[in-house]
Amino acid sequence: MKVRAHLSMLFHLDKCIGCHTCSVACKNLWTDRKGAEYMWWNNVETRPGSGYPTQWEDQEHFRGGWEFQQGYGEDHKIKLRLHGRLGALAKLYFNNDLPSLEDYYEPFTFRYADLFTAPEGEDQPTAIPISQVTGKPMQIESGPNWDDDLGGSPLYAKNDPNRQNLPAEVQASLDEIERVVFNYLPRICNHCLNPACVAACPSGAIYKRAEDGIVLVNENKCRAWRMCVAACPYKKVYYNWNTGKSEKCILCFPRLETGQAPACAHSCVGRIRYMGVLLYDADRIPAAANVPDERLLDAFLDTILDPFDPAVIAAAKTNDVDDGWIAAAQKSPVYQFVKVWRIALPLHLEYRTLAMMFYIPPLSPVMSTVEGGFNRLDLSDKVQDFDLLDNLDAARLPIQYLANLFSVGDEAVIRRILAKMYAVRLYMRRQTGDATGPATLQALARAGITPAEAEAIYRLTTLPHLHERFVLPPYHREMAVETWRDPLAHQGEVGFGAIQPPARGD
Repeated sequence: MKVRAHLSMLFHLDKCIGCHTCSVACKNLWTDRKGAEYMWWNNVETRPGSGYPTQWEDQEHFRGGWEFQQGYGEDHKIKLRLHGRLGALAKLYFNNDLPSLEDYYEPFTFRYADLFTAPEGEDQPTAIPISQVTGKPMQIESGPNWDDDLGGSPLYAKNDPNRQNLPAEVQASLDEIERVVFNYLPRICNHCLNPACVAACPSGAIYKRAEDGIVLVNENKCRAWRMCVAACPYKKVYYNWNTGKSEKCILCFPRLETGQAPACAHSCVGRIRYMGVLLYDADRIPAAANVPDERLLDAFLDTILDPFDPAVIAAAKTNDVDDGWIAAAQKSPVYQFVKVWRIALPLHLEYRTLAMMFYIPPLSPVMSTVEGGFNRLDLSDKVQDFDLLDNLDAARLPIQYLANLFSVGDEAVIRRILAKMYAVRLYMRRQTGDATGPATLQALARAGITPAEAEAIYRLTTLPHLHERFVLPPYHREMAVETWRDPLAHQGEVGFGAIQPPARGD
């Protein structure tokens, strides 16, 4: 058992308000440079919608991720969708699987001087859009969030690859113009356990850090082959046309190494983001990626280990995982949501990169339809809550659509998660009345949770302090000392992740 530690982020989609504060914080910090104007290491998409870059999930076109090849018995294997060894050689100088600038958008600014130098006239002067690539006037035709808040409309929802295999009646319901429904989907690099970008790079410029799992680009080795851009199924590796190097999300590792949360997480208005350490078994990665789709989710979750297990702790120490990291893993909110409560899932696990960023599916589009004609303020036991749990298929956002995003098409997984979240919400609503009524307790039992677990989920979802959302480990002793003295520490707790003050003699 080769135990390693991984820093992971979790996104609670019920809390995202689509304000793009995370995107702007990342842009100002990392990609406000020439050649990086079109890069959005963090972006927020409206779903259903075509995403950014346009239709990035269409792997029949972009050829990203890994492809599962069924063998005899248990003799399965995966290969890059992009190419094999001979294919890689053929694509060194011409790769038609690369996204074009039109798939992203041509970055632009405005010639603001026109507002001051325009001749006097009856019309209000306007600033002409100017291409940041060519420097010439241009016509704006798209942008990084071009379908923002319109993704649920028939115009954009029909271009979402996740709805292509939905039943005809479900697709028709999404196309009803009076029934526009959507949710927000924030995305960063998933820092995968089995990254296709690393495997595809001919020069070995992309690597995964053993100490924290962050995937980085060594730009001294990068030779601009751009295989990483094509191989990443999430299209979170970008090419800087000015420097001739690939760039990607670095999970703000300079901030992490000084005890600060990533800029996107720290700036999040809705507090939807959580950071924590997961312990995983690196020896299980090949087996987890080489199983049929119906076993993929369970196999992947089996790679994530229990940080309280004495055998795991001993193996972690054998593999030089620091005590501070083990302690952080034991307090990790990501571990709670993913493994203990099992209500968070990775995005598009079928790409077999084993993404290590997780999402709690949105419940809000479910609520208004499922509750139907019931009075939301009715706290009495006459509302048959267990009947409502059986009507999740009536949700505005189809269960099948969420399953295509998060559970490799397994609708039962999504129903279980939504039922659990609904039961938690119902239980906490009734705290002002009789929370232990038979119907309420029956709803909790049907969802497979206890009152204590419901209260724990509610607290970490709605009331977490900063040090509870971002449980970051000390990277080294000096950083641990600085973190212990962090003025942002809350009520004597260790701010931003150091679990305990360092011993004076260490």
